[in-house]
Amino acid sequence: MEEERPITGHDRLIAGRYRLRHVLGRGSMGTVWAAHDEVLRRDVAVKEILRPADLPADDADLLRERTLREARSAAALVHPNLVTLYDVVQVDGDPYVVMELVPSSSLAEVVRQRGPLTDVQGALVADAVAAALEAAHRAGITHRDVKPGNVLVADDGRVKLTDFGIARNVAEATLTSRGIALGTPAFIAPEVAAGGRVSFAADQWSLGATLFAAMTGQQPYEGANVLQTINQVVHGDVPSASACGALEPVVAGLMKKEPAERMALAEVRRLVRPLLPEPGTDVFPDSAATRPVVEVVRPPLVKAPVPLVKAPIPPDTPLAADPGPLPFLRPLPVTRELPRRPVTTAVVALSAAVLFAIGSVSGFAVTRAVAGASLLPPPSPSTRALPAITETPSLLPTTASAAAANGEQGAEFTIEVGPDWTSFLEQRTNKGLLPSTVVHLVAPNGLYEVAVQRFPDYYPNHTIHDYLELVRSRWAEDQYFGEALEPTDVVPPGGVEPGVQYSYRTVERATDLARGTEPPGPDLRRSRYSRVLPRGADLWVVEVVVPTEQEETGRSRLFDTIAPTFRVND
Repeated sequence: MEEERPITGHDRLIAGRYRLRHVLGRGSMGTVWAAHDEVLRRDVAVKEILRPADLPADDADLLRERTLREARSAAALVHPNLVTLYDVVQVDGDPYVVMELVPSSSLAEVVRQRGPLTDVQGALVADAVAAALEAAHRAGITHRDVKPGNVLVADDGRVKLTDFGIARNVAEATLTSRGIALGTPAFIAPEVAAGGRVSFAADQWSLGATLFAAMTGQQPYEGANVLQTINQVVHGDVPSASACGALEPVVAGLMKKEPAERMALAEVRRLVRPLLPEPGTDVFPDSAATRPVVEVVRPPLVKAPVPLVKAPIPPDTPLAADPGPLPFLRPLPVTRELPRRPVTTAVVALSAAVLFAIGSVSGFAVTRAVAGASLLPPPSPSTRALPAITETPSLLPTTASAAAANGEQGAEFTIEVGPDWTSFLEQRTNKGLLPSTVVHLVAPNGLYEVAVQRFPDYYPNHTIHDYLELVRSRWAEDQYFGEALEPTDVVPPGGVEPGVQYSYRTVERATDLARGTEPPGPDLRRSRYSRVLPRGADLWVVEVVVPTEQEETGRSRLFDTIAPTFRVND
């Protein structure tokens, strides 16, 4: 785990024995501290579980009991390839989980920094994680979130599996009723993504997907957005494991759509045994050359069969052909005409997600929308109105990384959002023209989103006008309205050209979103406010998305409050 600078609360003593020293990582579900056990005089890691401020008392009690029950189960697991849980304590009713401190990097970080694993490295990871899962399954425990970010490669070469779902109890207690399933789309088993039961076999699929990513440097499933990724997991073919080297039969055996057909963990260990190094071998030397990402043969994309969230707008509400610029913005002329490109598919604007990542936002969280479940509960006739934005929400700094899949420096940023907002990461190809990384931060009700997009090495070959052209090209002529630019002096300088504030409206047609077996619902109309910010050689875009019915209060209480808090970390 990489260390971060101390934040408020360091050197705090909890439960009379654990001295919190500095932050190792933060995420939407809580904070992980490096700490010292003053009774046993050993260094430990302490996970401070974040309880949402608006959680009702009964739900808080249930969350506390679930956390303790999960912790008791995890504490029974003792294995060399598992991070050991030592203790669970309560401070002012909130649980703190005390566990083994492992100086390490996650497998995701190793692959980002050094490229795909060698056959020997892959065999070591496969054997260690399979052994850890065997121990958990024998104890009746399913991990539920095996992915590169939860596999630790210790500084001394040990490989350990971590994060057995304790932090996820918070998300489950608050989000399950909204139709959100936990996990990471590119690594989650198809039956789980479709809303089915989580079983030991789901861990086997996720191990196969993790090894696929480790051996190729690419995720097994990709899409233009999270919903498309989930659709590929559920309905698409399994990608070929031919690029996984000597681990091809293991990955192919684990990534079977039918849970009963997946390779047993004991068989995984048997197959990789001939590849394991001699004891004492430094398998991850710092001097090792970086390996290039491996080309992957992917199956064709399949069309998503389900709609997104149906906004509570009366279906007979007429839509003007062109509403014109937003009423509270002063439109400025664009200095040169930017041609539109034809668009082949509507962009998915918003999906809810859950992720607890140690150190950075390094994965995704998923919804069960692909299985036919709405992102939010269907509104009853008495609750069709959107919740009013009556006041500026309380905000907390959130640090995340917008690094590309191969990893690079200068991608970390900080922005202030609500303490219970959830996040996911998206890699966009942008039709192969301008690859970018997007970190989505979503409000608990799923209606409001902050998207931070980074285009690495954007300059000197592109300008802000190229970005505006790209945005326009993503929408059909009748789906993009009300574009407006504001003076460049409203945003702080910091790049090779002045930044701008940019706003526009979009509409997603109900006929495009509907499944063929259901009548179309209302169109989805959203207002989008962006700060387009050159920073060094990169271009950053901070966009706030709100329902068009709330654009004025969304602008004043969300965009004007959140966007100025954005900064790129040195």
